[in-house]
Amino acid sequence: MNANKLLVKIIATGGSIAGVGPDRLDYILYPELGDHITIDQSLARIPEVSDIARIDAEDLISVGSTAIGGPEWLSLANRINRTFREEPEVAGLVVTHGTATLEETAYFLHLTVKTDKPVVITGAMRPPTSLGTDADLNLLEAVRVAACPEAAGMGVLTVLNSEIHCGRDVTKANTFRVETFRPNELGFLGYADSDGKVVFYRAPIRKHTTATPFNVSESSVLPRVDIVYSYGGADGLLVNAVRANASGGMVLAGFGGGTYPPAVVEAAAAAVGEGMPVVLASRATAGRVVMTPKKEQQGFIVCDNLLPQKARVLLMLALTVTSNREAIQQMFYEY
Repeated sequence: MNANKLLVKIIATGGSIAGVGPDRLDYILYPELGDHITIDQSLARIPEVSDIARIDAEDLISVGSTAIGGPEWLSLANRINRTFREEPEVAGLVVTHGTATLEETAYFLHLTVKTDKPVVITGAMRPPTSLGTDADLNLLEAVRVAACPEAAGMGVLTVLNSEIHCGRDVTKANTFRVETFRPNELGFLGYADSDGKVVFYRAPIRKHTTATPFNVSESSVLPRVDIVYSYGGADGLLVNAVRANASGGMVLAGFGGGTYPPAVVEAAAAAVGEGMPVVLASRATAGRVVMTPKKEQQGFIVCDNLLPQKARVLLMLALTVTSNREAIQQMFYEY
């Protein structure tokens, strides 16, 4: 192995990229079986990775990403930050992750990792035991991007299906297709392409990583934030359940540009009056939710263009810093 190659750290968490199915035609049963190969076994499938970088790999956890939430986010962010703090020779880092909550983990890390070095999250839609698996190429291309100097300063990136996405904007858009991850409406950042090159065409401009105030090094738990989904004829039942639970905050996934059933608005306004921050988001898959004089008067916060699950992540982190409504609103405009 060439000692002059850059050192890339890989932290594995499980997911489909390490999944084990009962046969080569299984694409749906393996998550219920729950078996995973190790990161060393994954790397043994792609010896070509040694032509790209020196690798130091570890299994942090081994679960499907439906089992990943606040505690795992904190553990992962702190492990990444400790790696860059204690191992300065690491040039970039890859996280392998299930695709179910990959977009939420990506945004959480985008806001909490304290380095300008490349951090890349990858996963797979088809397990390594299946025909046509995307696990091997996604992992190899993630390492290629993590070892790319041009990826520095971009925040946390995702690399799947040869596309590079911003951790803030990426979302899962299809239940089974390998091209499932999409950049909302704003466009992905570049390619890890078929000629072995990493090519960027755009860069994130919202604040991230070292430019955020979110330090989770001493956090053992995150504030609870719940999402309430709007639908035709919805009443205040679910909003009131969140109020009764005394959750730290709430995100409303409403219609279009930020409208909600009247009973939902009434209950949510009552929650604000009790001191609970309520963020208005949309179940639409693209576009902004904007502030209006009435929303301002009611004390709501708008999500800008974050999807509800992303707005939840930002509100959770915002509440570790402040409970001031105006300050939280500004975070949604900046991050």
